[in-house]
Amino acid sequence: MALHKENILLVDDDIDILELLQRHLQSMDYHTYKAVSVKEALNILKDTYIDLLITDIQMPEVDGLQLVKFVDEHYPEIPKLVITGYPSVYGALEVIKSGAIDYLTKPFTKEELKLAVLKSFESGAKRKRPKPSLGIVKSTGYADMIGSSEAFQKITDIIDRVKNNKATVLIQGESGTGKELVARAIHYTGQFSRAPFVAVNCGGIPENLLEAELFGYVKGAFTGANDNRNGFFQAADGGTLFLDEIGTASLSVQSKLLRALQEKEITKVGSRKAEKVDIRVIAATNANLLQAIKSMDFREDLYYRLTVVEINVPPLRERKLDIPLLVDKFLLKYGVEYKDRLIGISPEALNILQRYNWPGNIRELENIIQRAVIMCDRSIKVKDLPQNLKFQIDFPNADYLSLREMEKEYVKRVLASVGGNKTKAAAILQIDRKTLRDKLN
Repeated sequence: MALHKENILLVDDDIDILELLQRHLQSMDYHTYKAVSVKEALNILKDTYIDLLITDIQMPEVDGLQLVKFVDEHYPEIPKLVITGYPSVYGALEVIKSGAIDYLTKPFTKEELKLAVLKSFESGAKRKRPKPSLGIVKSTGYADMIGSSEAFQKITDIIDRVKNNKATVLIQGESGTGKELVARAIHYTGQFSRAPFVAVNCGGIPENLLEAELFGYVKGAFTGANDNRNGFFQAADGGTLFLDEIGTASLSVQSKLLRALQEKEITKVGSRKAEKVDIRVIAATNANLLQAIKSMDFREDLYYRLTVVEINVPPLRERKLDIPLLVDKFLLKYGVEYKDRLIGISPEALNILQRYNWPGNIRELENIIQRAVIMCDRSIKVKDLPQNLKFQIDFPNADYLSLREMEKEYVKRVLASVGGNKTKAAAILQIDRKTLRDKLN
């Protein structure tokens, strides 16, 4: 028999069924991965290239169809085969609607399994054929970033242009917008991805130590320098050095950075010998460097050396189209981590998230979802969101009313909803009929 190279992921909480499936498929020369829970399955999908998913429907915590729907949305290229012990016309329709290629009814023979697997691979291959573009904006992922907004597309377009060269890049944006993710995307999607990526938070290293940490030092250069030591520049040689919060670097360090960028060489603290480095520098800041230049806190020549390519990462309030996609990403991450299952979100809660201005940007959104997943049961509701967030949402083009006018409008709406029945309206408003009559007058 010819050797197959397909990887098949098997998901079932029944160990006996898993072992039976694995034994049959391995005898057909397929590679198999087993998962007894959705959490295990998602971890395997995240780290392994899978060619086919085979899953049971009846599982604790998460319905198998939910897993199929999730995989169909996030891994559309993977064909899906569902195993069920309760066949019915309605059930078959639900399986196919969820994104599965076919379903296999328990108990099944080895030959039936083989035919179902072959059919799934054949149907999956047809689905992989490119479809004509209809000009519809789709959700997209890029490295660890996600989005579909025009602002997101602009960032990924620039990344595509710079990822295969070593031009210096300056990434600017508010705190929490994902500047380091952009830097990592540049490195890991390009031809230098196998080389080192070294991230340095310039603001987190004391000013008197930053130079030594960046460029290294020789024995005896200062008190405590008991041996020779390489710095971050040497550690990132051949790859990418990411300098976050570059605006906090002292003028002395800025001077040495300028030389390193211009001459492609560095000098260790306490040494007179220059060392060549082959490196790409990506810097990031949430500060206004042009203003820092005016106040003599940042070197103008270094600024222009850093901005060979400039990427401006917009705040989340300017790319609200991406919020549902980011929410989905964090729900998967923390739902699996904390609850061992997929967590949903109600339309009302999502609406509040989309109307909030997010001063803390994506980092704040991730923290909110993390907290809400812990507080909720199976789905995030409005009650699971922080109180301060609910009262700070935007009301675009709002015509503000006085409290008296708002009360009047609300009483009219309640009356209309009960067909003018004053007794019912008073009960809903939790006032007596006399008080309601006075308000109406």
